[in-house]
Amino acid sequence: MTRKYFGTDGVRGTANTAPMTAEFALRLGAAAGRYFRRDQSAAHRVVIGKDTRLSGYMFETALTAGFTSTGMNVLLLGPTPTPAVALLTQSMRADVGVMISASHNPADDNGIKFFGPDGYKLSDEAETEIEAILGGEIVPAQAKNIGRAKRIDDGLGRYIERAKRTFPAHLRLDGLKVVIDCANGAAYKAAPAVLWELGATVIPVGVSPNGRNINLDCGSTAPRSAAEAVVAHGADVGICLDGDADRVMILDENGDLADGDQIMALFATRWAAQGMLRDNTLVATVMSNLGLEQYLEALNLRLMRTPVGDRYVVEAMRRGGWNLGGEQSGHIVMTDYGTTGDGLMAGLQFLAEMVQQGRSASELKQSFTPVPQLLKNVRYGAGQDPLDAAPVKSAISQAEAALQGQGRLLIRKSGTEPLVRVMAECRDEVLLETVVGDVVAAVEAAV
Repeated sequence: MTRKYFGTDGVRGTANTAPMTAEFALRLGAAAGRYFRRDQSAAHRVVIGKDTRLSGYMFETALTAGFTSTGMNVLLLGPTPTPAVALLTQSMRADVGVMISASHNPADDNGIKFFGPDGYKLSDEAETEIEAILGGEIVPAQAKNIGRAKRIDDGLGRYIERAKRTFPAHLRLDGLKVVIDCANGAAYKAAPAVLWELGATVIPVGVSPNGRNINLDCGSTAPRSAAEAVVAHGADVGICLDGDADRVMILDENGDLADGDQIMALFATRWAAQGMLRDNTLVATVMSNLGLEQYLEALNLRLMRTPVGDRYVVEAMRRGGWNLGGEQSGHIVMTDYGTTGDGLMAGLQFLAEMVQQGRSASELKQSFTPVPQLLKNVRYGAGQDPLDAAPVKSAISQAEAALQGQGRLLIRKSGTEPLVRVMAECRDEVLLETVVGDVVAAVEAAV
C-alpha cells in the first residue's frame, strides 16, 4: 500500500497547509492512539516532545487532544531534542513517543514523527497501518476512559545525564574552548549544559529561539556563524546541531567543516582498532561519498549502504547487529548509546578523541579525501512526477553511460520536501558538472 502522508521521516510540510494542519494532527494523534491502545487498560502512555517552532504549540495541543480522545495518557516534555524523546519513550515505559519537528527545515515547516516503545522509529508497516486507521472511522474512548495530560519538568535533566554518561568517565574537557551552535532549536538548553558540566569553556551560538529563527543562518545546515565564532574566540572546535539536534557537523579550530562521512570514518577507524566495531561494518546511505567506501575498503572494513533516511540506516543496523551508522548530512547513529541519531552524543565522541589522542580537531576531521560530489535540487509542484517524463529518463540514461567506470549517479525524490535530488560523483570535475547539469536541465524542463 502506498503511503499518502508519511515520508522518510514522519509527516512533514508547511504549517497550516495540508496535511500539516491542527485538524489533521488531531486525527493523526487519535489514529496513532487507537493503533497503540490495543486493549482497554488505563496505563497507556505517549511521550510528546517538540522543537522551538511557533507552530509546535498548535500541534502539541492537537496531538494531545487526539491521543487523550482514545484513552492515551500524554506526557508533555516541551522543547526537547529528538534523541531525548526516543530515550524517554523507552525509559518512561511509554507505548509511543512523538517528536514535533521539521528537523533542518525552515521555521514555517513542521513535522510529526513517531517512536515505538523500544525507542526506535516506527517501521513503514506500522506507519501504513496508522494511515489505514486515519482513513476510516476512529473509535473514541468512552467518556470515563478519556486520557489525561501531564507536564514532565525533568525530561531535559534526564537526557543531560544520559548524554554525559556516553563520555568516558575518566576524561574531562578542561582547557577546551568549544563553540556549540544549537540552531535556535531543541538543544538550546541541553547542549551547552552538558559541555559546561564536563569542564569545557562554552561559547554558545543559536541559543535564543523565538519561534521563527530555528535553523535561520545557523546550525548544521548553515555553519558560517559558528565558524566565525570559532575563529573570533580562538576556539578549539565547533559543534553544529540542527533544529531537533539529531544531526551534527564539526568545525575545526580554523572554522573548516567535517561532515557526517568524515565523522563516521573517524569513529569507524577508532572503534575497529579498539575491537568495538561490530563485524567491522559501518552502515551509511547511498548519499555517502565514494571516498568513504574506498577508505574503509583499504582498512579491510565494510560499508553497507541503505536508502536515504536515518531510519533505514537504523533498520539495517538492527538486522545486521551492527552498532555504527549514519548519513553524510550528519545523522550519526551509535546503538551502544541510543536508538536514533544524536548530534550532541556524536559531538562528545569527537571531543573524547581529541582529549584521548591529544590531537587538534583539524588533525582528526579529515580521514579520507572525498571524491568530488555535486548535488543539485529541483523543486516540483503538486501532482507532478518529472522522473516519469521521457526526456528526463533519456538524460539519466545518457549521464549513466557517460559516468560508467568513472563515477556514479543518484537521482531520487526527497522524502521530506517536493524536490528531485540529482547527485553525481566523479574525479573528472568537468564531466561531473556536465552530467549533473544535463539531468537538472531535463528535470527543470519537465517541471
